Amino acid sequence: MSTLHSPSGSSTRMIELVTRLVTPVRTARRDGGRRPLPSAASAPSDRERGDIRDVSTVSADTPVDHDQNDLDGWPKAVWCLVGPTATGKTSLAVELARIAPVEIISADSRMVYRWMDVGTAKPDEATRRFAAHHLVDVVDPDEAFPVVEWVARAKGAIRRVTARGKQPLLVGGTGLYLRALCDGLDFPPVAPDAPYRASLEARAARDGWQSLLADLQEVDPASAATIDPKNVRRVIRALEVWRATGRPFSSWQVRTPPPFDNRWAGLDLPVEVHDAQITERVAAQFEAGLLDEVASLRTRGFDPALAPLDGLAYREASQLLDGEVDRAEAIRRYAASTRQYARRQRSWFRPDQRIRWFDARDATAAGLLAHFTE
Repeated sequence: MSTLHSPSGSSTRMIELVTRLVTPVRTARRDGGRRPLPSAASAPSDRERGDIRDVSTVSADTPVDHDQNDLDGWPKAVWCLVGPTATGKTSLAVELARIAPVEIISADSRMVYRWMDVGTAKPDEATRRFAAHHLVDVVDPDEAFPVVEWVARAKGAIRRVTARGKQPLLVGGTGLYLRALCDGLDFPPVAPDAPYRASLEARAARDGWQSLLADLQEVDPASAATIDPKNVRRVIRALEVWRATGRPFSSWQVRTPPPFDNRWAGLDLPVEVHDAQITERVAAQFEAGLLDEVASLRTRGFDPALAPLDGLAYREASQLLDGEVDRAEAIRRYAASTRQYARRQRSWFRPDQRIRWFDARDATAAGLLAHFTE
């Protein structure tokens, strides 16, 4: 693990930082006016809370202004708090909301699902009333929610937060979400085609992955040269995009930088400490009603085989409910899977030189604010 920083600062320095944070950003408007920022941090009003709920439940076809050539409405910078699961990102973000006018935009691919609370460590209602959260409880577990949809909604949330004079703070560990938004990755607006995918998977099983690669080489040689041919899912996705759009998958792999800067902070722990913390959290989630939550999802008619319910926490809880394992084994499996997932997240984020890493054991909101505003 690379060096983790534990910042500190005087109360005088904190006052200076907050003052800098709320200094008006001079963003030109078509009417010649200026967009001020607030004079102090505060919890959202009742009307704002209603707007916040609307952000999370807005329908997929609600029009949102994403004209990146119009700089009005975008913040000067978006702040990003990232890192492996179970390192306290949400808790620290809420603490930051106590001392600075921020609103939190979740960058967690599982918190978008309704009725999946315990297993995703979703902040409770009281926390969300105090510190505004966006992109939480957006869709049902049986609804598709591709990266391109998250990016579109995140951009809408960023503009609404900015319009309220608050600072957008992205918080989460879904690296692809964050990179797609902050690095301007372009994703094809193509929903998964289950029957087509099934036919290609059957063909790969029958004739080998080389048969799919040959098809890809014919329609998209650039992708065929860069995608691992043994990664059948990626090959199928490339063929699926070409079939739906008539454009090679590789032609979508361009970057359009967003109209805002971004500043990054990461939370992490020494591996042995993190592993122990994961074990404790897993046990606590079972105590907090994870099994009841999974049973409730089934009662609502959601198939345990759905992708969101076949992931961490929900898969192991289902195995316990179905009598496949006992409680101790379910906890062991869940903890082991979470540790593996955390390692993958660490591998994703660590090479990014933009991220300044903090030791989650003693990171503070004041230190985080100092980093974001330096």
